Amino acid sequence: MENFEEQLHKDLQQFLLSMKEVDERLPECPDVEEKWEEIAKSYVPDGIREFQNYPSASLGWMMYIGMAVAKMWDTEWDIYSKIEDLYTYIRDKRGYDAMDEYIREEVLLLKGDDYTQLEKLTGECASRVYNALMHQHLEPGTKEAFNGYIACLRQLYHMGAAIQLKRMGYHMTKMN
Repeated sequence: MENFEEQLHKDLQQFLLSMKEVDERLPECPDVEEKWEEIAKSYVPDGIREFQNYPSASLGWMMYIGMAVAKMWDTEWDIYSKIEDLYTYIRDKRGYDAMDEYIREEVLLLKGDDYTQLEKLTGECASRVYNALMHQHLEPGTKEAFNGYIACLRQLYHMGAAIQLKRMGYHMTKMN
């Protein structure tokens, strides 16, 4: 599974690099990274429930969550970092099904073309990850399938955060 996650990471990064959505060197943001495990534990019951009928949403929503957490980190982290269950806080604003719209409209403050382009980008990333997961031929309901799903979510969360950090002007560059 480690190899699979590494492949996912490389594929997503290369795709996002080609779209100029991330830099060659991805940003490091320990505060956002530290929230991953807590968010994943809270998200997984909803994500798994939705996966069978809506795999792209189940995967793509995690990319939006990564973006939202990065934005929250940049704006009011002293407040948001203290929220016990950040995923539930985000989800409960409009419900699971409208979480993508809530994040684009209310958290990222996107409108028009930017709103639509992010929807397309996230959909493409979710489709790529879903396709890669299906090519693993993992038996549904097994530990391996669960671990594959978690690997997908982790990469989408981190890439979502990287996209948002770049959009806010954070770049990792070598210091001389």
